[in-house]
Amino acid sequence: MQTTERQPFPHRRGLIIVTTLATAYVASHFFRASNVTIGLDLMRDLSIGPEALGALTGAFFFGFSAMQIPCGLLFDHYGPRRTVTGMLVVATVGGVIFTLATSWPVLLAGRALMGAGFGAMLIGSMVVISRWFPPDRFSTLVAMVLSIGLVGNLLATTPLAWASEAIGWRGVFGFAVAFTALATGAVWLVVRDAPSGHPFLERTAEPPRVMLQGLMEILRNPRLRPILALNFCSYACTFTVQGLWGGPFLREVHGMSAIAAGNVLLGAVVTYQFGMLAFGPLDRLLDTRKWIAVGGNLVTVSMLATLALASHPPVWVPVAAILIMGFVSAASTMVLSHGRGIIPDRLIGRGMSTLNTAVMLGVACMQSLSGIILGAFEPLANGGRSEAAYHALFGVLTVVLITAVAIYSRSQDVRPSDEMRARQQAQGG
Repeated sequence: MQTTERQPFPHRRGLIIVTTLATAYVASHFFRASNVTIGLDLMRDLSIGPEALGALTGAFFFGFSAMQIPCGLLFDHYGPRRTVTGMLVVATVGGVIFTLATSWPVLLAGRALMGAGFGAMLIGSMVVISRWFPPDRFSTLVAMVLSIGLVGNLLATTPLAWASEAIGWRGVFGFAVAFTALATGAVWLVVRDAPSGHPFLERTAEPPRVMLQGLMEILRNPRLRPILALNFCSYACTFTVQGLWGGPFLREVHGMSAIAAGNVLLGAVVTYQFGMLAFGPLDRLLDTRKWIAVGGNLVTVSMLATLALASHPPVWVPVAAILIMGFVSAASTMVLSHGRGIIPDRLIGRGMSTLNTAVMLGVACMQSLSGIILGAFEPLANGGRSEAAYHALFGVLTVVLITAVAIYSRSQDVRPSDEMRARQQAQGG
């Protein structure tokens, strides 16, 4: 009996597979977050304004979101191994183009290709976790993947600022592209779609019409709509601060150096990693996902409101707000886990890709909008943005996230205990 109880828990091979995917995911986080550190350098080198930088940063997420649904279909048809490997090749090509580009349109194309290629990473990891582990471990293992991936965010803060001053941002990106190529080979060699005996390995491939019917089944599910609303706004609001304008805000309004601002952003990533470790197992401990997500996002709302309303505060106020926001933004994993509990296993690829489409499309739209908001204000004599411009941006983010939380609060919770009970009944039947 003891052996039977241990059987569903992670096998060593499953952990090796998930860790390999998480390591490759580091590159995705590095490239997506790098503009927060080198953004002012890009604006200076290419003579572009905040609107162009916002569009350039958003291009990664437009490419990312554009590939979510196609990758979902590919995951359900071909499996994570072949899909993730192929898309990482696309990301590597995009990284080469971005690193060698000398004009904004070419940079834009390279960044969009990187986004498209890396769009398979998180969903591929979630599909693998769903097939190798029991449902009550999903949140914990997704948190682990995100925590390892966040090493890329760490590298995109102070280390990137330091390395860019030493060898230039193109040299740093060259090393990052080489890492991506190596990670591509590792995924192909290590990752397997499902453990032996899993129904996916003995499936009959669905024809295109049936695959599209499965996608429409996901899109028509009314229980997913409030979850999609928060997915669209939550990460978009926090990443617009931590992945784009947080660094320029600290430098232009509070007079920090690039290294000092990078240190704050580095701290925010560290607190995010601690948040992942803290929030990951909470759904099993508290037997809820919805209310953990609501609580975390309401704290984020209060931090955004602080940034929007505090006029000429001491520098520790925005620094503390950004660090706290980093920690509680880890609650976003609960929103994905909540959605996973609604999606049947046969539609897992299409379902999780739909959820992640909302996340990344939200980031793309919000980052593009943020550039427009800041660009609407007259620049200062030194070319920087005023405190009022940043207050307007943070105010918009506050209102957007409050609205999303209000919509999400009407959703029906999916408790881990209910999932495990249903699983045991299915196995017993």
